[in-house]
Amino acid sequence: MAAATPFIEVADAIVECGGKDLTLCYQCATCTGSCPWGYVEPLNMRRLIHLAQLGLEGYEGEDLWRCTTCGTCTDRCPRGVAIIDLVRAIRGMMGETGLIPQTLRSAVGSVRANGNPWSGERKERNAWAEKLEVPRFDASQHEYLLFGCCMPSYDPRSRKVVQAATKVLRAAGVRFGVLGSDESCCGEAVRKIGSEEVFGSLVASNGGLFTAHGVKKVIALSPHCYHTFKNEYPEQGVKVEVIHISELLAELIGSGKLTPSKPLDATVTYHDPCYLGRHNGIFDPPRQVLQAIPGITFKEMIRIRESSLCCGGGGGRMWMETKRGDRFSDLRIPEALAVGATVLATSCFYCISMLEDSRLTSGCEDKIEIRDLTELVAESLG
Repeated sequence: MAAATPFIEVADAIVECGGKDLTLCYQCATCTGSCPWGYVEPLNMRRLIHLAQLGLEGYEGEDLWRCTTCGTCTDRCPRGVAIIDLVRAIRGMMGETGLIPQTLRSAVGSVRANGNPWSGERKERNAWAEKLEVPRFDASQHEYLLFGCCMPSYDPRSRKVVQAATKVLRAAGVRFGVLGSDESCCGEAVRKIGSEEVFGSLVASNGGLFTAHGVKKVIALSPHCYHTFKNEYPEQGVKVEVIHISELLAELIGSGKLTPSKPLDATVTYHDPCYLGRHNGIFDPPRQVLQAIPGITFKEMIRIRESSLCCGGGGGRMWMETKRGDRFSDLRIPEALAVGATVLATSCFYCISMLEDSRLTSGCEDKIEIRDLTELVAESLG
């Protein structure tokens, strides 16, 4: 029997790493035409997949790390190719050979060493909870584990969101606690960067904590945590009921347990995070919450729901430099201003970070605010 040619070996390895749909692609280029990079500096996803089918011969290494895993291409692919899985599998192969950008290598290394991608000390994780006197999770007393994500522990802007969430949940009588410094990153970004090994260790670590503490229900503040706990942890045997904060707020307001009463004089538009909307179909709850806040005039932007424009922070891009003018978030600010918005609301730490950067660098800091949905609800409680 003849030995397998190198390109067949590479293609088989991609399939084994999770890119099982590699041969399904018939090169229609819908992915390339759908990609948000087309608005700034086009990313030829069709070519990248074709090179993978041919064993990556001639691949130069730039396009692979530009994908934000927003899911637009997967949504529109006529063959139903799981393109994000292909990207993840190819990145995993590249990572094994050391061909991974230094900033991403540092982020993965920090997760391995400290349980977070921000080079923060583990002891600082959930330090915000101690200051707010949020108790350690106790299954006999608490219904929910509040999983705040890595960012509030190490990013001051994100910390305002967990402060608002704590205020709102307490006002509604929700019984919740946190796991303290023992918990680790959910691993969503690590997996999309291509480090399946580190992701597996995070699932085992967090899953063990959930079991040891009797956690059954999780409130996720980040869409990325929500997506991972709901869709990816079960693949490795860890199952919990997870609800995103926007869903819970809509339920609490709908049931009368939470009543926003202080009018907010603002024209608000909403940016759909990719991992909340396109990946998981959560479009209505955030809008229901915003429309329940008195004084708000709600306006929709041109690209919403399934067609929402990615902020540019997913897929590891949070740890990579994107020059001004090539940031998707630079395009989003003018779209919000075009409908007369004084507040651009969202429900994702990545989106807030990217949109805040664009707001400040575009000279629009006096024209519009970037707010998390939870912050607006907390403000409306007085």
